[in-house]
Order: sequence, then structure tokens, then C-alpha cells
Amino acid sequence: MAGLAGCITTTDSNPSSGGGKQSYEVGHGVYQTSIKASAFPDMLYFYCVQSGWMNWPSIMESFEEKYGVAVHDDDRSSGEALQHMRSHANSLTHSGYNGGYTYGIVAHNDDFTQAYKPKGWDKVPDSLKTNDGHVTATRRVTTAVTYRKDIYEERGLEKPTTWADLLQPEIMQDLALQTPQAAVGLASALSVNNARGGSMDDLQPVIDYYNRIQEGGAEFTDNFLAQFSRGEYATFIRYDYSGLDLKYNNDEVAEENVGVSLLGGENGNKGALNMPYGYALLKDAPNPEAGKLFMDYVLSLEGQQQFLDAYVRPIRSSELDLPDEFIDPTEYDRTEFQVDYGQLVEQQESIIQEITRGANL
Repeated sequence: MAGLAGCITTTDSNPSSGGGKQSYEVGHGVYQTSIKASAFPDMLYFYCVQSGWMNWPSIMESFEEKYGVAVHDDDRSSGEALQHMRSHANSLTHSGYNGGYTYGIVAHNDDFTQAYKPKGWDKVPDSLKTNDGHVTATRRVTTAVTYRKDIYEERGLEKPTTWADLLQPEIMQDLALQTPQAAVGLASALSVNNARGGSMDDLQPVIDYYNRIQEGGAEFTDNFLAQFSRGEYATFIRYDYSGLDLKYNNDEVAEENVGVSLLGGENGNKGALNMPYGYALLKDAPNPEAGKLFMDYVLSLEGQQQFLDAYVRPIRSSELDLPDEFIDPTEYDRTEFQVDYGQLVEQQESIIQEITRGANL
């Protein structure tokens, strides 16, 4: 499995330290350039690279071991990253943005990004990168529900297969999900809305649904994994990878007690949005050399494999072996859909505001 950006010259006695006169080739096409490790900071700040999310701790650790640059644990959602950029528009503090792909496009439209095509850019589908090199998708995830199979069995509940199934009082009473300000919460909202016959121009179905589940006891919160492990929440809505990683890579809940399900809707409507995540180099931001190297590493097969280790489908998944533990492909065929991401970018902020106001979030 090939890593990225090989060392092209070195006089350092410890090549993995990233120090001395070590140089690296980075970039794709006209963006290919040579950078020196002497320009690297001790700490690289990149929005939304955070522990506990999409296996970033493993990527951060291996990047530091390989290049001697620590990556800051930036505990923000995509929406919070945008807000922070806007409040620091005259003096950006981070080298790059990482998070929901459409939020990256918004950052591009707000003139926060600069062009850079990382090594491996040519392997990314055309629909999931901007031609100008400003925003590139690095992985994709799908909205799913994760539930405690042992608690469901105690309550006499079956595996949920539709969003209507979650309206049972025994499920709503301890259901957790996130608000649409975060990319994962927006994906959940659009999944519900599509499943129940809505569109980006008609959000009433999800507003009605959110009001109903709140009346039944559901809570909108960013922190629920520990409570799920303790059985305080029996169900949460996030992504397929979230449940699969918890099921197979976490010892706090027995594997056989975690269920992960993709949900459909009424009349054959699909209810599991496939949401891309990606990154961008920020304009006039600090440490662009280290930022480029990090972007190259994330898109390398070595970096992409580490997403896959946490059951996140990397954008270069066709070049890797997917684990058997993934949800059956027929379930993705039954439930998964995509949206017009260009339209979503144009309407994203108004969609978030309308759902937030309508559901009193």
C-alpha cells in the first residue's frame, strides 16, 4: 500500500522527524512543488480534525510519526468552523478546512480558500471536487441509525428499517441526534425529509417529524456516545461508520449488542443521504507547506486506509479492500440517495435556519 509524497532529499539522521534539510514533493499537476521540513510548525491547525471522529486520532498520530508535525485536535463541527473563519476573516488561525464537503464550498464562495490539488487529486470523482482545486472530497458516509439490540430486545422492539419505525414511543423516549448546524445533523435532516416526501424546497416533513420526536422525548445533542454505551440512550442517528466503528472497534459495548440500520421512507422513498466530506487549503493562512503535506497524506492510500479502518468509506475506496463488516450492499441500494450538492450549497444556510426555527432547535 503506497504512502504519499516520498522523501526526495535528506541529510537528516532521522528521516521521520521532519527536521533538518528534508524535502518533499507534494501536489498534483501544476500544483506539484517541493517543500522543506524546515518550514514546518511544531503544531498544525486544521479545522475539524478531531479525536473520536472518522479515525482522525490514528491519522494524526501516523502523520506526526512520519513527518514530525503534530496536528491540533480541533473540536469543531463544520458549521462552527465556518463561523470561526468568518469571525477571524482578517487573520485566519488555521491552515486548512476539513469537514462537510458543502460547507467547504461555502467557505470557497466566501473567499476563504485557495487553489491546491493534492497528490491523488486525479483519483477523486469529478463530481466530488471543484475544477479549480479549491475543495476536494476525501471520504463519504451515509446517514444511519445505531441502536442497542439488547435494550430493543428487552422492550420487544424490532430492528428499525424506516424513519416511521423511530416514531414508536419506546424508541423516541431515549433517541439522540444532532442539529442541522453540523454536517452530520444536516444529513440526518435531509434524510428524514426525503424519506417523508419533502425536498430542499419543502422542509415541512422534517420539521413536523422533529417536533414529534421531541414531544416523545428525543434530544438534540452533540455528545451521546458515552451515554449510549451506558444504555442511557438506546438509539442515535449519525452515520453508518459511527455505528460500525462503535460495534467493531470499541470495547465499551459488546459487539452483539450494537445494531446499525439504514432507513427508508414511505412509498419507496429513500432515506439515507450519502454525504461527502473533504478539505481545502485556506487563503493567506499560516503554514501552507505543512498544510499541503497533510492534505497529500490524507488522500494517499496510507491515509485513506485509516478511514477504512474505522468503516468510513474513503474517496479512493475502489483501490482498497472493503471489510466484510460493512452493511449489505442491497441495503444501500434500498435506502441511499444523493442530492444536488450545488443546490445544497446555495440553499444550505436557509435550510438550516428554516429547520432550526420550525423545530425550535
